[in-house]
Amino acid sequence: MSFPSHDAPRAPFASLSFARIVTVTAAFAAFAGSFVAPAPALAKTPPPKAVLDASAVAMPDRYSADTAQQIFAAGGHAVDAAVAIAFTLAVTCPDAGNLGGGGFMTVFMDGKPYFLDYRERAPQQATRDMYLDDKGNLVPGMSLVGHRAVGVPGTVEGMWEAQQRFGKLKWKQVLAPAIRYATDGFQVDQGLQQRHDAAAKSFAGKTNFEAYFSNLKAGVMYRQPELAQTLSRIAGDGGREFYEGRTADLIAQQMYGHGLVTKQDLIQYKAVWRQPLTANWNGYQVVTAPPPSSGGVGLIQMLKMKADLKPAFDGLELNSEPYIHLIAQIEDRVFADRQQYIGDPDSYKVPLDKLTSDAYLAQRADEVKPDEVPGATPVKGGLGDVMPEKAQTTHYSVVDKWGNAVSNTYTLNGDFGSGVVVDGGGFLLNDAMDDFVTKPAAAGTPGATADDLNTVAPGRRPLSSMTPTILLKDNKVSLVIGTPGGSRILTSIFQVMTNLYDFNMAPTDALAAMRFHHQLLPPKTIYFEPYHPITGELADQLKARGYTLEGQSFNGDVQMIRVEGTTPEPAADPRGVGVGRVMH
Repeated sequence: MSFPSHDAPRAPFASLSFARIVTVTAAFAAFAGSFVAPAPALAKTPPPKAVLDASAVAMPDRYSADTAQQIFAAGGHAVDAAVAIAFTLAVTCPDAGNLGGGGFMTVFMDGKPYFLDYRERAPQQATRDMYLDDKGNLVPGMSLVGHRAVGVPGTVEGMWEAQQRFGKLKWKQVLAPAIRYATDGFQVDQGLQQRHDAAAKSFAGKTNFEAYFSNLKAGVMYRQPELAQTLSRIAGDGGREFYEGRTADLIAQQMYGHGLVTKQDLIQYKAVWRQPLTANWNGYQVVTAPPPSSGGVGLIQMLKMKADLKPAFDGLELNSEPYIHLIAQIEDRVFADRQQYIGDPDSYKVPLDKLTSDAYLAQRADEVKPDEVPGATPVKGGLGDVMPEKAQTTHYSVVDKWGNAVSNTYTLNGDFGSGVVVDGGGFLLNDAMDDFVTKPAAAGTPGATADDLNTVAPGRRPLSSMTPTILLKDNKVSLVIGTPGGSRILTSIFQVMTNLYDFNMAPTDALAAMRFHHQLLPPKTIYFEPYHPITGELADQLKARGYTLEGQSFNGDVQMIRVEGTTPEPAADPRGVGVGRVMH
């Protein structure tokens, strides 16, 4: 059974009786017999001319890089590759790659930028206080683990929509690599086993996670026959099968009596093409994610404020104590604005023009002082602790030889999402509902209006930090970049871009350099990474300034491609197991 687009034209003569069809057909045949038009010459469309020396990808694993290579070899372009990669990662990266999650895709195709929002949505039965007990206290874990944590998935619809709009290859071709990995298997690495082992403890006794994933052990050739069947149904019947066919029935059955997502929620789900957020910076055009992502706004704000503060930064060594202090003050203001002004644009008008305007950001930059004591001056906009958004996302970057590009970030939210596997479907469902404010401010509380921007509401998309970004120079791709990392996404991308363009580092060096994170709340806290911890004299200097240093378990996994002239230069973050590959 196939599921055609709702916009498909009606079949010819659909409203005519058989007798009228015969009459009309006979009359047309008589007319055609009296006049034979010359056959028009078939116009030959020349293949598009390559503008780059090669195509390139920066992938989170080698299997997705192999998939991209197969798609390019078959004549596919950047979007074909991006869709095929998404389905492959749903098999080989089950902790973050997904069918049951959602995300954002920034596209540059045939000289024009696009943005596709396929973020999860709250089910229609969702309510503002659904995670509170009868005393108004948050029920521990309810928005994180199990059926009630699940939002309506968007990934399959997003990939279907992208392929329908731009795809060159057939739908079945782009799903073929994923089906093969699900059927024949892929080899589990040590990192995936470690993530499985940690997740299994939190899901124990609460979900059916281990019934499907207990054999995720390093060195095992891991096969997923139920997932292969699901992918085959989607390949044969189209992306809407996930929302209207057998797979939708399986999801609804899994949710029934436990969660809130219904078959009707799935039928109603649609990905949304939004206007990408753009800004001019240092002679480049930044093309990035608009709301419901906060990341694009924050990235543009950080880039512009740092440029405005050039005199203060002149002569400062990268990641020195005074440098980190200035960046932290910029980040205070970015995260204050994030909390105060950004939510789902379908339910709230976000003041984007003001938040990214040169005048407003110059005013914000003017508030930053090199000698300011951390936390001494309250920064307007805070609403309590910044959401502990999950870091376990995945990102990939693609550039083809015709100059098209895709930057795609998608997620199950936490590692392996909610831990709920769709029985008979073989895929995990997200815990995206935890990205809402799950314990809203009480009515009448100062700031409650802004707090309501990201509370649970039927059909609403939760706020995200995912920031798939493309940089253009003279309307040609210069950089494709993104990363997982929750609220650390925008600060990580900002630091890598700064390393590249302000400090003129090579791509591999820009990725390998130390990264840190600060946000408005908790105040005066600098987070450092295991890959490059803040220690010794630098740690002492920051503590003397008044900062608290705190380690984090997450390193980041930036995947980027810089284009120099006609040469793409892919680079994978040394913190992960990603692959950068050039394909001639």
